[in-house]
Amino acid sequence: MEVSTQLSQNQRSKLMLILTLVLVISAMNTTMFNVALPTIGEQFSLLPSQTGWIVTSYLIIFAVGVTIYGKLADQYKLKNLITIGIILMALGSLIGLFALNYPSLVIARVIQAAGAAVLPALAMIIPTRYFTPETRGRAIGMTSAGLTFGIAIGPIIAGLILTSFSWDYLFIIPLLMVLSIPAFRKYLGDEKGVQSKIDFMGAFLLVATIVSFMLVVSQSSLILLIAFVIFLILFIWRIKTAANPFIHPDLFKNKAYTLTLLTFALGAGVAFSMPYLSPLMFVNINHLSPFASGLFMFPGALIAALLAKTGGKIADTKGNSTLAYITIVLFFICFALLSFLAGTSAYLVMVILVLGYVAQSQWQVAMANTLSNTLSKEQTGIGMGLFMLVNFVASSISGTFIGKALSTSSSVSLNPLHIPADGTEYSNIYVVLTIIVVIIAILYTVVLKSTDNKKSL
Repeated sequence: MEVSTQLSQNQRSKLMLILTLVLVISAMNTTMFNVALPTIGEQFSLLPSQTGWIVTSYLIIFAVGVTIYGKLADQYKLKNLITIGIILMALGSLIGLFALNYPSLVIARVIQAAGAAVLPALAMIIPTRYFTPETRGRAIGMTSAGLTFGIAIGPIIAGLILTSFSWDYLFIIPLLMVLSIPAFRKYLGDEKGVQSKIDFMGAFLLVATIVSFMLVVSQSSLILLIAFVIFLILFIWRIKTAANPFIHPDLFKNKAYTLTLLTFALGAGVAFSMPYLSPLMFVNINHLSPFASGLFMFPGALIAALLAKTGGKIADTKGNSTLAYITIVLFFICFALLSFLAGTSAYLVMVILVLGYVAQSQWQVAMANTLSNTLSKEQTGIGMGLFMLVNFVASSISGTFIGKALSTSSSVSLNPLHIPADGTEYSNIYVVLTIIVVIIAILYTVVLKSTDNKKSL
């Protein structure tokens, strides 16, 4: 793949530093409001299902936006896309800061998501476009570190703000991203693809398919399932018949790309158990406060963020397959140990979670780098956009299944050697996650064999 040479190494380093800092803020904005939901619900007299839409609406628009920005990046200047995205993010933040009712708050979060979606999309595209395969792993490692650190510190910062101020002050933090616009416009080049007519019908059908699918997973509705099937059929028909479809079907004929994307999806679903399942176990089994549970998860996330660039170096020097197998082993050890120890000392669990958080961060680095090597220059934007979309969709599915598993009480332990009396349902989930990790290892081996350029992996 052709790499832009307009920037010097020093300029590339500054660009990645700015992008990483902005990703920290963006990731924080994704997790901060989870902590504030009870307070917001009490203030506006909302039902739990209503407060949930403050987060759900953000995630749906965010996931869809990542793909759309990825497609637009194939045709338009990155500096213009990221400027528009940050301005939208700031506009949504201002609306939220002065929100007087529930509808205006949801609107604020939707506008925020429409802007923030540009960041994870470009977090994969910028390293691919401005760094050679030999140095790309380090760059992706930095973006992964920013996302990991932001997700981890978000609930902690939110707890401090809610303790000292009120929930609307959470909207001030995303406004800081506006300060990065001049730097992005300075360091991002003027490269753009060949402009062509955008397939808005295809884009709409993609959005409808994704949204209906995520709602099916969360709501388990037959009507929504029928709607999903209809939209999926129409979307497939559209990309096969349109002259210039939103997503060209040849992308999915790339066997290496498709298998890598599937493997990443399974890993992303498994990795989501770290920020989702861990705090629930700390609160419900170890009886910690939500704020304390965030503190117990923070060391793992911090260490993962610090090691993210190291993982990138391993990918650049030893190959992506080496890093991928290391993360698979770390996942296996983490989940296997937790299947024995779920419900024991919170400090012991905190230490074990370090392995999982490091694996979570490095998995994205390894798979993003692997995936980028399967794409042509013309497919980079949409290909990496789908990569990030799959990340969010897989996480959503994982969260739904984990939630349903926890709501189904069971006295039967899948691990007969599970030590504590409490936490059987958590131990069972970790047993299933361990099995899925073994499947991931097998599937990734198939990916290696199916890729023509094995050296790049």
